[in-house]
Amino acid sequence: MSAEEEFFSKLIDLRRTTRVTAGGKRFSFRAAVIVGNKKGKVGLGQGRAKDAAEAIEKAIKNAKKNLIELPIINETIPFEIERKFSSAKVFLRPQKKGRGIRAGGVIGIICEIGGVSNINAKLISSTKNKINIAKACLSAFDEIKKIFLKKKEKK
Repeated sequence: MSAEEEFFSKLIDLRRTTRVTAGGKRFSFRAAVIVGNKKGKVGLGQGRAKDAAEAIEKAIKNAKKNLIELPIINETIPFEIERKFSSAKVFLRPQKKGRGIRAGGVIGIICEIGGVSNINAKLISSTKNKINIAKACLSAFDEIKKIFLKKKEKK
């Protein structure tokens, strides 16, 4: 990873968590962040700390360690895929050039920060857990990349 490469980050989830001990309640923050360079690299990171800003910094640092490369061809993905992670199920479909990102919430953020500019995505499950949705989406992109590389090797 080069130093001059610029990364963009977007906070997708910030929660205050509580640990109950004999002396009382201990509060901390959990942050989930999407990081990408808008040129095909994107990652998800989580951070926990007593301060919200520190949790966000940790999440960004963690996301940069977990970057994956997106399989982008003509500003979209090569084929459609359905992927599940925990209770979150996502469906990704390529779009023609000029159609834009037709995806809401976390999936739209991942596509935008990752550099996919034409995609149609749908959250099939009823979960509202943003971290699981993000992991399902990133898992789908990773699976597309693996399948696409296998097809290239056969040729």
